[in-house]
Amino acid sequence: MRKRKPKKRIILPDPKFNDTLVTRFVNDLMMSGKKNISYKIFYDALDIVEKKNPSKDKTALDVWKKALENITPAVEVKSRRVGGATFQVPMEIRPERKESISVKNLILFARKRSGRSMAEKLAAEIIAAYNEEGGAFKKKEDTHRMAEANKAFAFFRF
Repeated sequence: MRKRKPKKRIILPDPKFNDTLVTRFVNDLMMSGKKNISYKIFYDALDIVEKKNPSKDKTALDVWKKALENITPAVEVKSRRVGGATFQVPMEIRPERKESISVKNLILFARKRSGRSMAEKLAAEIIAAYNEEGGAFKKKEDTHRMAEANKAFAFFRF
């Protein structure tokens, strides 16, 4: 590479839970720079999760973290061109990318859900992911299935 690697930006923890992962989630949830609105959506969603909590011994934040953990893929496939043919090569994902993929998938499938408000849709998707169902969990399963099917091309790793 010609240029040096850019510095990692420091993400400040959120005001309520003092957690940087919450801030990353809120940053991905944010649209048009409206961070206060995305914080409100996230906290409202956690309140809804607290009310509908499947297990009473866990807090809403723990349920959310477990849901993220459930939809985090371990491998992904990348296209690799070898001699005119394109192969889907399974690759392990680095930890930051795993986190980013799971957060983005949760938000994407929450937006696709039907519901009244974004907070309700997000809460429904969090509960679904916690119970290992829903769109985001299905996406992870599909990714793993595709990587398993293309395991024969693993030696093309770059």
